Amino acid sequence: MTNMKQMIRLFLGLLCGAHALAAGSGIIQPGATPQKLAGGFAFTEGPASDSEGNVLFTDQPNDRIMKWSADGKLTTFMQPCGRANGLCFDSRGCLWACADEKNELWRIDRTGKPTVMVKDYQAKLLNGPNDVWIRPGGGLYFTDPYYKRPWWKRDSGEMEECVYYLALDDKTLTRVIDDMKKPNGIIGTPDGKLLYVADIGAGKTYRYHIQPDGALKDKKLFCELGSDGMTIDSAGNIYLTGQGVSVFDPAGTKIEQVDVPEKWTANVCFGGKGGRTLFITASKGVYGLEMTVHGAGSQ
Repeated sequence: MTNMKQMIRLFLGLLCGAHALAAGSGIIQPGATPQKLAGGFAFTEGPASDSEGNVLFTDQPNDRIMKWSADGKLTTFMQPCGRANGLCFDSRGCLWACADEKNELWRIDRTGKPTVMVKDYQAKLLNGPNDVWIRPGGGLYFTDPYYKRPWWKRDSGEMEECVYYLALDDKTLTRVIDDMKKPNGIIGTPDGKLLYVADIGAGKTYRYHIQPDGALKDKKLFCELGSDGMTIDSAGNIYLTGQGVSVFDPAGTKIEQVDVPEKWTANVCFGGKGGRTLFITASKGVYGLEMTVHGAGSQ
């Protein structure tokens, strides 16, 4: 009988906790649920929003970057695209792409012309640039895990799976994290002071303080969950992906869980008019969720 009572209390506690999680965050528009915007892709990844609210994302197996305009139109932005994965816009409106067909980092100008910015580290081939975040004022960080691709001839990486910093001169590349199993998702705060990096291999996400020269210090466990892609909202909440979207407040407490009807949720970003739509790339589809918060740095 005692065990039965304990089980009932545990169940009620979990039920109440789940209800509080769903009802208490206030970050999702009342009654809003993820709406499928487009489908028929092989695998969607790397969403990034420009200054007008247009969202670009990748369909990596089909070697193309797609564009979902702020007024809801889908077009092909670039094909082929170097098997682009993660994307990020800089302050000049150039699109940076983790082009892992040849394990490179590209900068794509407004006309769609790509320039290879990083192709190796100390004369060794990168594992496969995966996700990228551009620091306010210049410089950027990107993760470099190894995931075997069908278009590669090699069966292993030449280096450890690390995180790199590309300096303001767009030439000086420095390894800044080398103690993770498989770094993947990455995002920073709009003031350029904090960097979040997910170690999807270890199932953890860490937070670092960014130094003026791009170095990182004060590594701290943020939460016991890894992530494929990441974003941040105007309240400083961090969005992690994998099984749907999990949202954590700045203290690392989980405040929301968004279920997505796909096998895997790869990445997220804010976009659309006003930056209050959460765009979710999930396997063969792209979804939108209306939020009360907007993306960090957007108006």
